Amino acid sequence: MMVRHLLKISDFTKTECEKVIENAIDIKKKPDKYTESLKGETLLMLFEKPSLRTRISFETGMQQLGGHAIFYSIVDSPLGQKENIHDTAKVASRFVNIIAARVFKRQDIWDLAKYSDVPVINMLDDYAHPCQMIGDFLTIKEKKGKLSDLKMAYYGDAHNNVTYDLMRFCALFGLKMDVACPKGIDYTPEQEVLEEVKQLAKSSGAIINVIHDAIEAAEGADIIYTDSWMSYGIPKEKEAQRKKIFKPFQVNSQIMKTAKKDAIFMNCLPAMRGYEQTTEVIDGPQSIVFDQAENRLHGQKAIMLFLREKF
Repeated sequence: MMVRHLLKISDFTKTECEKVIENAIDIKKKPDKYTESLKGETLLMLFEKPSLRTRISFETGMQQLGGHAIFYSIVDSPLGQKENIHDTAKVASRFVNIIAARVFKRQDIWDLAKYSDVPVINMLDDYAHPCQMIGDFLTIKEKKGKLSDLKMAYYGDAHNNVTYDLMRFCALFGLKMDVACPKGIDYTPEQEVLEEVKQLAKSSGAIINVIHDAIEAAEGADIIYTDSWMSYGIPKEKEAQRKKIFKPFQVNSQIMKTAKKDAIFMNCLPAMRGYEQTTEVIDGPQSIVFDQAENRLHGQKAIMLFLREKF
C-alpha cells in the first residue's frame, strides 16, 4: 500500500481537502470523541526553522489524540550532512508513525518523503505550507459558510510558500484570487507554481491573477490575506529596502473599505503592525487572525488522522 504524504496542499484532491476540513470541524466540536484516535502512536517533528504556532499546535494535537510528539532540532546538525536524509528517513520510519519537518529547502522534504516508510508532513519549506492551508480554509468555512464562489486578495510578498499554497488551494476549489505584489522575480510567484496553478484552474474554473495594483485586488474581495514582509531567512539588512518596496501593498483601512463590506482579514502570523498591515486592520472587527491561528490545532489533528487512515 502506498504511503501518503502532505508536502504541498495539491497533494490532496479537492474532495480530500473537503474531507479533512469537515473532520477538523467535527474534531473541534467533539474533541472527546478523538482522545484515543492515535493512542500509542508517535510523531517525530524535525525543526530547522524556528516555530511557535506549528510546534505548539502539533505537540498539543498529538497529545489530545492520545499520541506522543518528539521535538528534534536539526539547526545544529542540518539534515543531510552528518547523517544523510535517506538514512534518517529509513531509521525514523522504524521508530515512529508520522514524520513532520520544518525546513529551509524543498528538496530536503521531498527526499525525506521519498525514503520514508511512514507519512511525511511538510510543516513549512520554501515551496509550500499545507498545514496552514487546512487551518485557513477551515476558518473561512466557519466564517463564510462555504468554500465556493469566493474571492481572495493576497497582499505583499508573493515569492513565498504561503502564497504558493493559497494559489494552489484557490485553484483546486475554483475560487477567484488576485495576488497583489511588487514587480520582479524576487517578489512574484515562481514560474513552476504559475504553471501548476494554471493546470489546476483548467478543471476547476478558478481565476488566479498576479497583479500590481492594491486597490484593484481588493475590489469584490471576500477575504483579504497578507503575510510577513520579513520571512525567516531574510537578512536584517534587507528590511529597510523591503519595507519601501512592499509599502504600496500594505493592508490598510482603504483596502478593507474597497473590499466587500463583510470581508474578513487574515494573516498567518507572526505579524508586524505597521508593516504588512496597519494596527487598525489586524486589531479591528474584520480581523480573524486568532481564530485562524487556533484552527491550526484542529486542522493538523485532522491531517494526522487522515494520513494514518483513521477516518
